[in-house]
Amino acid sequence: MPVITCIEDLRVLAQKRVPRMFYDYADSGSWTESTYRANSADFQAIKLRQRVAVNMENRSCASTMVGQAVKMPVAIAPVGLTGMQHADGEILAARAAEKFGVPFTLSTMSICSIEDIAEHTSAPFWFQLYMMRDREAMARMIERARAARCSALVLTLDLQVIGQRHKDLKNGLTAPPRPTLRNLINLAGKPRWCLGMAGTRRHTFRNLVGHVKGVSDMRSLAAWTNEQFDPRLSWADVAWVKERWGGKLILKGIMDVEDAELAVASGADAIVVSNHGGRQLDGAPSSIQALPAIVAAVGSRIEVWMDGGIRGGQDVLKAWALGARGTMIGRAMVYGLGAMGEAGVTRALEILYKELDVTMAFCGHTQLTNVGQDILLPGTFPQA
Repeated sequence: MPVITCIEDLRVLAQKRVPRMFYDYADSGSWTESTYRANSADFQAIKLRQRVAVNMENRSCASTMVGQAVKMPVAIAPVGLTGMQHADGEILAARAAEKFGVPFTLSTMSICSIEDIAEHTSAPFWFQLYMMRDREAMARMIERARAARCSALVLTLDLQVIGQRHKDLKNGLTAPPRPTLRNLINLAGKPRWCLGMAGTRRHTFRNLVGHVKGVSDMRSLAAWTNEQFDPRLSWADVAWVKERWGGKLILKGIMDVEDAELAVASGADAIVVSNHGGRQLDGAPSSIQALPAIVAAVGSRIEVWMDGGIRGGQDVLKAWALGARGTMIGRAMVYGLGAMGEAGVTRALEILYKELDVTMAFCGHTQLTNVGQDILLPGTFPQA
């Protein structure tokens, strides 16, 4: 086993162990992938102020996200097809998050169902919802989340239509993969993955199979989104979800100040500044670029979080310094899961925590809650 020191190490190992179509699904963006690349590159451009001769004892990265105590301001983001990165992937990721002390969010497009996660974990988790044409199915899904003791609902707003992801189209992405010659050749080189899949019954979208009517091809993400995701999504629908759910509501996919104001007016508890990991509108700004203006506009009235491009604890610290009171990680978790299963997700969280903790110390702080924009070098970070 190689020594794993950073998220990049996990990515390299995952690429070796996960079938190509599922690795590419996670590690890609739409069209030219310019926004996907900018999400990480723009973090790297931000420089930190190093301080010395400061007492660095008794450090804490603890905080809260929508009232929930967290070991660090990081939650696992909803990622579709996580159970195709590793057998029972959502269960393993949820377990790792629970043991580490951060929230786990289950995607509507998961391989393991809401009930699967509830059965295999003890801490409340979050559930992510897409607005679908079938309102009865949505209402049932909200009720299932409530029955599973989910403590927050994450409503994703930026996938009314799906962005064109070239790699998914070229790979013929399905769950499970179709037995084509190309797929069989690729799978022959992934014995660990195949053995895991042979040992589980969870191979398709279990949140949907048996719960939603009128879907012609349950294996295809593109077919499902084109057929069921509702392009008519409006703020009235957000109000419908809020009333139906009645609990903590997080709105994900905010990239504009005007939309942030509307989110506040909707009564949401938190918003996530997010461009869907660069997987929707290619050419949109990076999430970290969009963050400061949104924080300046609404940060005093609602919790503002962000996701996109986080590949280490320094990125979490930079986002916090720019006003994000929470972050969400998708790819960093997926790399760990694909590389080493539950242990890999745990390792990803450990890496993020250590980098966050040590970097905070080098910047002269022992309590994350005291960190502000002053840890960043002027002229290197985006401003409102």
